[in-house]
Amino acid sequence: MKVLLFLSLSFVISFAGSKKTTKFSDYFNDQTLRVDYYHTGNAKFDLITVDKIIIYGNWAGNTVNLIDTLNNGAYYAKVYDLASDSLIYSKGFNSYYFEYQTSSDAIKGKKKTFQESILIPAPKEKIKLVFEKRNKKNKLEQLAEFIIDPESVDIIRKKISSNNIRIINGKLSGSPHNKVDIAILSEGYTKTEFNKFKTDFNRFMNVFLNKEPYKEVKDKFNFYGVFKPSAESGVDEPRAGKYKSTVLNCTFNSLGSARYLLTEDNKEIRNLAEHVPYDAIYIMVNSKRYGGGGIYNQYCTFTTNNKWSEYVFLHEFGHSFTGLADEYYTSDVAYSDFYPKGVEPVEPNITALLNKPHVKWDSLLTPGIAIPTPWGKEKYDSLDFSWQRLRRKLNNQIAKLTKHNAPQDSITIIKNMFNKLDKEHAAKVDSFVHKSRYAGKVGAFEGAGYASKGLYRPMLDCIMFSKGDKPFCDVCTSAIKIMINFYSK
Repeated sequence: MKVLLFLSLSFVISFAGSKKTTKFSDYFNDQTLRVDYYHTGNAKFDLITVDKIIIYGNWAGNTVNLIDTLNNGAYYAKVYDLASDSLIYSKGFNSYYFEYQTSSDAIKGKKKTFQESILIPAPKEKIKLVFEKRNKKNKLEQLAEFIIDPESVDIIRKKISSNNIRIINGKLSGSPHNKVDIAILSEGYTKTEFNKFKTDFNRFMNVFLNKEPYKEVKDKFNFYGVFKPSAESGVDEPRAGKYKSTVLNCTFNSLGSARYLLTEDNKEIRNLAEHVPYDAIYIMVNSKRYGGGGIYNQYCTFTTNNKWSEYVFLHEFGHSFTGLADEYYTSDVAYSDFYPKGVEPVEPNITALLNKPHVKWDSLLTPGIAIPTPWGKEKYDSLDFSWQRLRRKLNNQIAKLTKHNAPQDSITIIKNMFNKLDKEHAAKVDSFVHKSRYAGKVGAFEGAGYASKGLYRPMLDCIMFSKGDKPFCDVCTSAIKIMINFYSK
């Protein structure tokens, strides 16, 4: 089997200068092949088994950039033409399962199964589908291999049924093959709330298209809304004892983190999204609570009616579309040892600084800046860690009162106090950052990727670092532009 060597992401890479291209029509039909599979294991092992293979519709993805050269994601799916053993398609991605592997339950040995899917262009001839996973040194190693015959009678030829589905065509800029196609799926909207879904869809689409760097290339995007009514309005809130019957079964408290909002019902996501062409999926959750989540090349979630909804909407897409890392490090997360010490992360916007003074964003550094860059971290830590402790206490108190059916007035008082303090804290963080002599400069600032020590972010602040109406940092912006160009060539 041929091995494709991947280079570390550099911001001087140009996809137009790629040495080798695969001609789409030589190997693929203009249809989508979806491989549904089960991913089982714990912190020590992975097992992938194929469930079903489906061919349907058209291929929404790019037909020029078929080989993913970004070197991002914990996993890679690679497609080889069986006859020639040539690599004809690849895609890096993360998964809910990978996040579970870093949780305390998985570390203790508890096995769990997740259902996942990989989408590829429908092949004309037999292919070999290979899954690879990064080892502890972030090198890709083969995990599983399957032979797929597109003529097999076991492959489901699916006709997409639009029964009980309503589609909203938002901004449409051109052919799905050379645009970034974004599907926004409904979650927790009842049949009578379609107009609210439509209003929310238009609101957040406009937020996206007016945010840089998306704004300057807005004609490279297609937006679709996909509405399927839920039996109940809202979403599961386990800590508050609230459970709802919804289309995609999203839930807060994913992996034990109160604000983390995900779903394990991958098939339901895919079955809903397949009604439109899509490269990226948003799940728009009809809820007032703060929360969301984003998994690279899978999907992201956000709630619509919280004061931070627009921030979460943009932040989580940074994860799911571009594969950006979280740059914050003081908030509670569900992971243990997510980024092993002494290993350079693959994400473009954080670094372990193993080759200092050189960093992966050398070309964007502010001339003459110190590496690592001193920034008053101790003062920031004192400010933020104290708020995180109080924030956790108030959230737990609200959940407990809600679960035990306390008077609504009592709950509202604490919620209002929480919102007031949260807003005040965000303003303090912004003030701290803006007053720094390093504001707006690109360096290597310690504290990133959930780690207070040993990981560094490019700038003091960014939408991947703290809440609020703020820009992506220069490095994140560059990575986003690379991804947009990859899909829209």
